[in-house]
Amino acid sequence: MTIAIGFEGSANKLGVGIIRHENGKVDVLSNVRDTYITPPGEGFLPRDTAQHHRDCVLKVLKKALSDANLTPKEIDVICFTKGPGMGAPLTSTAIVARTLSLLWEKPLVGVNHCVGHIEMGREVTGATNPVVLYVSGGNTQVIAYSQNRYRIFGETLDIAIGNCLDRFARILNLSNDPSPGYNIEQYAKKGKQFIPLPYAVKGMDVSFSGILSHIEQIAKERLPTGEITPYDLCFSLQETLFAMLVEITERAMAHVESSEVLIVGGVGCNVRLQEMMEQMAAQRDATVCATDERFCIDNGIMIAHAGLLAYHDGFRTPLEESTCTQRFRTDEVYVSWRD
Repeated sequence: MTIAIGFEGSANKLGVGIIRHENGKVDVLSNVRDTYITPPGEGFLPRDTAQHHRDCVLKVLKKALSDANLTPKEIDVICFTKGPGMGAPLTSTAIVARTLSLLWEKPLVGVNHCVGHIEMGREVTGATNPVVLYVSGGNTQVIAYSQNRYRIFGETLDIAIGNCLDRFARILNLSNDPSPGYNIEQYAKKGKQFIPLPYAVKGMDVSFSGILSHIEQIAKERLPTGEITPYDLCFSLQETLFAMLVEITERAMAHVESSEVLIVGGVGCNVRLQEMMEQMAAQRDATVCATDERFCIDNGIMIAHAGLLAYHDGFRTPLEESTCTQRFRTDEVYVSWRD
């Protein structure tokens, strides 16, 4: 039996989770999260986000230990997000992990944020060897496993899909509570009119920045006249972006002859994206695996789980190497725990 605590703070969510591995069985003991929410129309700055993490980390940590009914002595390993992410929030969270490692005399394991999402998704859904669509505020990638690496088949050439949705929510002055992407999803359900937008698939890659500029111009010109509504714009943006993602995911499935799709990352909570992916998968006699907001949205549990997999395989992060990096690609990680 091994118990790990995971610290995630790569963006505006601070998560602390505790997980137990015992004889091949995985138990989530606690999963606590606190989100930094800014006023409508505003994003979150790295400095302010890092301050939020510093302000609430002790409260979140104490609740995680209380929910798990554990003491620090019962923790075997401390895992933290090494990257990718925003520099200041990453650093503030890593400092907490380092400090606890010294105080509690426990080993450290630095975890790739993207690999954390994938491994938690595989564990929760039972997916064996899926094509992974990883969609979040900072990442958009189509991934498949091969020879101890998560290989990137396609990705965004500019901004991530979550960033595109968040920025459009700011244009419409939508609330950031619980998240801009969630509020766009609710608006899209009320859309009646589809407005054609650029469709930017380039081979296996996608591009979102031009679409965002185009729909911003449409919003400025046509919303004041009343000929379209914010609901129509959200509906049109979602349908266009998600169609692009489904296309490149299907192409990856055909290439690796996979019959499973695993959707991970914060945007993976979107029910419409899951519906469109299921329609494509049904035509290929494939299945779609997705999780709910407990595991899709950034959380400490996924860091604890991926870290524990590496820990079981002998991986440790020495204190002097427990740095953070804003750029840490998914395919840089050697996945020693998979065949």
